[in-house]
Amino acid sequence: MISLDKIPSTQTYAHDLIAAGGARDRIAITARTQTAGRGRYRRTWVSNAGNLYVSFIYRCLVRDSRLSYAVAVAIADTMISFCVTPTIKWPNDILIDGKKVCGVLIEYNHDFVVVGIGVNIQSNPVVENYGTARLADYTTTDAQAFLGRLMRMMDKWMDAQFVDVRAHWMQLAAGLNSVVKYRGESAELIGINEKGALMLRRGGEYFLAWGDEISM
Repeated sequence: MISLDKIPSTQTYAHDLIAAGGARDRIAITARTQTAGRGRYRRTWVSNAGNLYVSFIYRCLVRDSRLSYAVAVAIADTMISFCVTPTIKWPNDILIDGKKVCGVLIEYNHDFVVVGIGVNIQSNPVVENYGTARLADYTTTDAQAFLGRLMRMMDKWMDAQFVDVRAHWMQLAAGLNSVVKYRGESAELIGINEKGALMLRRGGEYFLAWGDEISM
């Protein structure tokens, strides 16, 4: 594990490590604070001290859409171990009481994948028209204690059979059997299949969706 104080981004550091030839499978990079933390769609991730910012590097020769589900389940199970009840918003946002407490950014880079995870532990940002949460309101932990358990859960679920990942994800999923938007039109989210595709229903028609084709 590489532990740093203040850097622009653990995700950027991980990519730089890969480019320099210094990456290896299952290394974690953490930082106390980030000055340029980022989430999906180039969004800024507010990175104050007291929260967890970590990027895991895994050797990965083929892109696999099922990876995000294993990551989400690992994070959710870590929270459960602290007696918190989370749900997973597709594909891998973690919610408490419907408010986002954790985000995930997955980026592929040659023979590796970088899994960035940000968990609001001591503080949560104020975002207009978007609910956020922090673990401090639900349990007692800190970034190091949470990371220790998270690393064990990541090892467990990254090595698990997808049939088990899928079953657990379905147990924790938010919005299951509810209406979502698929390419601008309403559809019912039924679940995910054995390959990680979303299963949707519109009327009597069942179909599959991939990637960022739905919004909740």
